[in-house]
Amino acid sequence: MADFDSFLLDHASCEKKASGMAISMLSHYPDKPELVREMLNLAVEELNHFRDVVRLILEKNLTPGSDQKDQYIQRLHKAMDKGKEAYMLDRLLIASIVEARGAERFGIIAQALPEDKEPKLKRFYLAIADSESRHYQLFLSLAQSYFPEAAIMPRLDELLEIEATIVRELPLRAALH
Repeated sequence: MADFDSFLLDHASCEKKASGMAISMLSHYPDKPELVREMLNLAVEELNHFRDVVRLILEKNLTPGSDQKDQYIQRLHKAMDKGKEAYMLDRLLIASIVEARGAERFGIIAQALPEDKEPKLKRFYLAIADSESRHYQLFLSLAQSYFPEAAIMPRLDELLEIEATIVRELPLRAALH
């Protein structure tokens, strides 16, 4: 919170990347109509979030920055299985993990924002936290649509262990991840 401006800039970048990830998913799996529909809706929603965060940035007379490499995301992607079906499962599960962490972190931000001084910003981050929570559930639901539960839960547990290690090793900074 002490460097909220840096957080806002990172948040905008994350929303833009999330929209691009959804477009990538629907392009990569055009033969999966449910996934295509959901990723199209998600891409638009994430792009709307990007627009909203950029508006906040501009209201604060900040300049949107260029995208930076996100070590958290890069390290999660390195853990992906490269086999065709396993890769799809890992993409869905990692997206679910990332969205769940986003929901948690946006919720923390919302709670830290003072109601009396930042009511609009507080409501915005409460809404974003709720949205991210729906997104993580969406990715889990898509995984359940395409894979047996016996394949999902053990792999999700593995990825959560990997993610916990990544989080412990990364430095704290004013960023979403």
